[in-house]
Amino acid sequence: MANIKKIYYVTALLTSFLFLSCEEETLEDQTFGSLEGKVVSNGKNLPLENVKITTNPASTTVFTDGEGNFSITDIQIGDYSVQADKDNFQTSFEAASIYNGKLTNVIFEMDSTSASNLQPLAPELFFPADKQIKVANPVQFLWSSSTNDADEIHYTLELRNGNTGETQIFNTLVDTVLTVENLSIGTTYFWQVTADDQVSPPAQSKISNFQLEGVEMNRFLYVKRIDGNNVIFSGGEPTDTNNLEINQNEIQLTTANVNSYRPKAHRLAGKIAFIRTIGGEPHIFTMNLDGTNQKQLTQEISIAGFRQDEIEYTWHNNGGSIYYSNFNKLYAINIDGSGTRLVYEASNDEFISEVAANPLNQQVVIKLNDSNGYNAKLRIVNPDSGLGTQTIISGVTGALGGIDYSVNGNKILYTRDVSGSENAQYRQLDSRIFEYDISTNTSTEIDTYKPTGFNNLDAKYSPNGGFIIFTYTSNDGISEKRIVRKQLDVLEIIDNEVLFTNSYMPNWE
Repeated sequence: MANIKKIYYVTALLTSFLFLSCEEETLEDQTFGSLEGKVVSNGKNLPLENVKITTNPASTTVFTDGEGNFSITDIQIGDYSVQADKDNFQTSFEAASIYNGKLTNVIFEMDSTSASNLQPLAPELFFPADKQIKVANPVQFLWSSSTNDADEIHYTLELRNGNTGETQIFNTLVDTVLTVENLSIGTTYFWQVTADDQVSPPAQSKISNFQLEGVEMNRFLYVKRIDGNNVIFSGGEPTDTNNLEINQNEIQLTTANVNSYRPKAHRLAGKIAFIRTIGGEPHIFTMNLDGTNQKQLTQEISIAGFRQDEIEYTWHNNGGSIYYSNFNKLYAINIDGSGTRLVYEASNDEFISEVAANPLNQQVVIKLNDSNGYNAKLRIVNPDSGLGTQTIISGVTGALGGIDYSVNGNKILYTRDVSGSENAQYRQLDSRIFEYDISTNTSTEIDTYKPTGFNNLDAKYSPNGGFIIFTYTSNDGISEKRIVRKQLDVLEIIDNEVLFTNSYMPNWE
């Protein structure tokens, strides 16, 4: 029995020893080290913040700080694959071995996702071709594909109006063709296409320009009020016999950033003359029929007289020069801005406000008035001799204006306020259109069937002499102005035809 107890005791002691030996061996297997590292961008070596760091086998997940550093403490000893993840960067892996009580360090150099991406090809603009003219409206734009890899390409087309500076932007286009409607007839446009794959830097095409067809068909010039300035437009014939299609082919020729008015075209010269306010002074300018190549003519001697908006000038018959006034003096200037010369001088108390040229000879008719705009006269002048040959209208009360010569040079068109009102505001109450016959020295009213309370202003003959065109508006000075034409020498009563609304200062060439 004693031997049995001794055997049991020895067995229990050995079992305890073995158990303790196994326990110590397990604890030794779970010893720890630590892992530290840094993450930078490949190439530039800039530290990357908020990079997600994980390991396989799994341990603690951490993120890099502002210096790109990270640390994992108490990581079990062994071999690991350490992974770095960040948006817009390619996932990176590094191997690391962790040893008991030791620090292991790893460095990540991460590539951006664009590093292996190909930039889109620069688009090539096919249509409209650069500097192409008479492009049909609507316009179908066509350009080349920018695909250079598997990335989807989005295109942006920018289209700028060369006259107004207004820009239209068409975004997120996936096709290489786009149709744009309702562009301004005759206007020059500039366009550019940008290709973007949302990964690498966008690629831009060259800038191209084109001009829409139609400007050569516009026979009318006039002015609209935009943002406090006068702005010059050209327009075309109504397309409907019932006057429903007015304001046809409107093209803005001058910017709303400056004050431009009194347009007058000369088809032989291929130019439009106009007045523009520069530094508070009105000066004569010219431009092409489409509004391009705007050039100032007058320099030291500006166009000046009674009320800037009442002043008018005229082309010489051959289109080589322009007659304009500066208070009581009439000047001529060549259309290249050279050769300014005095051609007539009125008395000091007479302001030359308007001038119109006889299409058959060298004579011009001028409108003179005093500093208040009244005591008006119409006088025929010979610029070659510098003499006033005949005063045809004088001694009438109220305002005169809107002078023009007929096609055959035998008649002179003008407006007169028959109310005889003379006031500090130069407000006209009943302005009507008259025609002076040079051969008979008589004036006849052209009946436009104008109702009471309205004015007819700025009357002009049509190029063929069969019509007159004028501004029709209320005499309150604030209501809408319309450009209207009337056919001459017809027996039956024909309604005046509205051509353009919210418009004034008409010219028809």
